Amino acid sequence: MNEQNHILLSVRDLQVRFGNPARPVRAVDGVSFDIRRGETFALLGESGCGKSITALSILQLVPSPAGHIVNGQIHFQGEDLLLKSESQMRHVRGNRISMIFQEPMTSLNPVMTIGRQIGEVLVLHEGLAGRALQDRIVGLLDAVGIPSASRRLNDYPHQLSGGMKQRVMIAMALAASPDLLIADEPTTALDVTIQAQVMDLLAKIQQEQGMSILLITHDLGVVADNVDHVAVMYAGQVVEQARRAELFSNPLHPYTRKLFAAVPGSHKRGQKLDTIKGSVPPLDRKFTGCRFAERCDDAWMRCYEQVPRWLFLENDDPHGIRCHQYDASIDDRPSLTRHAPAEAKSSVERASQSAGEPLLELQDLKVHFPIHKGLFKRTVGHVYAVDGVNLQIRKGQTLALVGESGCGKTTVGKALLQLIRPTAGHVRFMGKELTELSGESLRRLRARMQLIFQDPFASMNPRMLVRRILEEGMRAQGVVRSEQERAERVTALLNFVGLPESAAERYPHEFSGGQRQRICIARSLAVEPALLVCDEPTSALDVSVQAQTLNLFKSLQEQIGLSYLFITHNISVVEYLAHQVAVMYLGRIIEQGPVAMVIDTPSHPYTQALLAAVPRIEGKRGEAKIVLEGEIPSAINPPTGCHYHPRCPLAEPRCHTEYPSVRRTADGKQVACHLVPGVD
Repeated sequence: MNEQNHILLSVRDLQVRFGNPARPVRAVDGVSFDIRRGETFALLGESGCGKSITALSILQLVPSPAGHIVNGQIHFQGEDLLLKSESQMRHVRGNRISMIFQEPMTSLNPVMTIGRQIGEVLVLHEGLAGRALQDRIVGLLDAVGIPSASRRLNDYPHQLSGGMKQRVMIAMALAASPDLLIADEPTTALDVTIQAQVMDLLAKIQQEQGMSILLITHDLGVVADNVDHVAVMYAGQVVEQARRAELFSNPLHPYTRKLFAAVPGSHKRGQKLDTIKGSVPPLDRKFTGCRFAERCDDAWMRCYEQVPRWLFLENDDPHGIRCHQYDASIDDRPSLTRHAPAEAKSSVERASQSAGEPLLELQDLKVHFPIHKGLFKRTVGHVYAVDGVNLQIRKGQTLALVGESGCGKTTVGKALLQLIRPTAGHVRFMGKELTELSGESLRRLRARMQLIFQDPFASMNPRMLVRRILEEGMRAQGVVRSEQERAERVTALLNFVGLPESAAERYPHEFSGGQRQRICIARSLAVEPALLVCDEPTSALDVSVQAQTLNLFKSLQEQIGLSYLFITHNISVVEYLAHQVAVMYLGRIIEQGPVAMVIDTPSHPYTQALLAAVPRIEGKRGEAKIVLEGEIPSAINPPTGCHYHPRCPLAEPRCHTEYPSVRRTADGKQVACHLVPGVD
């Protein structure tokens, strides 16, 4: 069989336009690639580069009349999909090509049961009915790992966790056994453990059914672990394409190299992360040169004046690139700039330089939410959201709090700020017991503690100018009283976080995600805090914007001695930024200690599974992993004994009946596990 017969999907010179025909937005501008049978092909790039529009074009789902495909060919199994009518495409969608959308909650119908939603696909494409339909739905739910599948048929989407909703989406997409599955950021909103389960599930089903997968993502770790070929997109074009192993061992395009350099990790502790200067150019302009030229450290005059052509470099694996630097027909090519990384300081050096007196101490902190029922709102139980947490944050240090969604991380953050009053325990901040304070005394002390939310846009008033947003805290706390002083402080804050003075007279919607997060950081600094509680502040950001934000956090700590409680599930961020790390499971801390000790030599079985699930760009595909089965139990009725024992492959009989005491290990960690030996 020749090479052409192996190709399932072939996209050639795809062009998609939006908006005014006189000055259209070129969302996709000449994209070409092939997907072979049985392989996983990734479209990699930052938000707004055209990945999702490319995928929607394959299914002829580009939003109309705003957008339309103006040129190109999309050949699927020998047929050009762009020549098919809408009625013909209905037999392709969900049947021969299926798609998993980025956000399962908005993709599922909230007023239909999951069984009925999956059944729609089977009725339309396979004509099933009655008992045969019921059995097939149960079989699909069972295949994607939904426990007690026959009893979950009548559940609605809101009754399922994020991981379970994503599994339902996969079941719907696989219902008609498609030849091609398009997965648009299928793991973005999921914990690393659930993410690993979803990707392992897709790989298993792919192997069983022989289907191809088009994976759309901005996560280099997911790409490193799960794909065969990669195409890197920037500003509507593919700028580099190669086999995964070739791209990761030898990234060539300046944009691709910058993406790799922006990824945080333990090997970059003590360094400043590489960032990409400027921002993605507006796609409604007519480009006369390379689209990345304005942000490229290696650009020269030709890059601004001439559009680079697509080149194939003949290595062991064919490697395609769109860059003048590799065009042998150009004589005036300068040598490529290869910046040597700065020497990293060890974690011990970093810790000793930053260590200070205890700033915050949590002792046996508990937050139990009562469950009310009936006409008289009787208390029939409790949600044990936080159940005996002990933590300490020193001046000028960062404590990372990690764990799966629902373990109680955010509740800890709100409880220490007294936004939620603890049920029991102590919160001592700057030597004062916060649980005993109220009214004006508490409000004044809150100026020294600030919260940065996960979604910067949702945390700002969209009808307020940035100037008013930054002044709000100053007015409330009386930090700066005169109008002139406030204006000067707003300018200073914007400069401090890397934004121009003109940003003060703009609204939140006029900024990018990374810029909005900078505004939120500036707002928190306006009242001169000593502690910032950061709740997933980088989870919604692209890797280059994340690098800018992390650099800012690090420089603020170095310049003004800020302390951070960093709530996250991104382990690479923890490795890069944190001094101490605490791992939380179902309301309790199960392991904590210096970041290098916990990350490099985890002791608790849950920590080991959590870290094993993290996708890494330096990892090798096919490496053995610890797959953490199931999901975190309910905090309403926690398991007896060790809360982790129902999911622990090493559990002993006493783990079922006795909660382990906290033990100090020889390397200085604190671990709550019967299987971990302690020292006196």
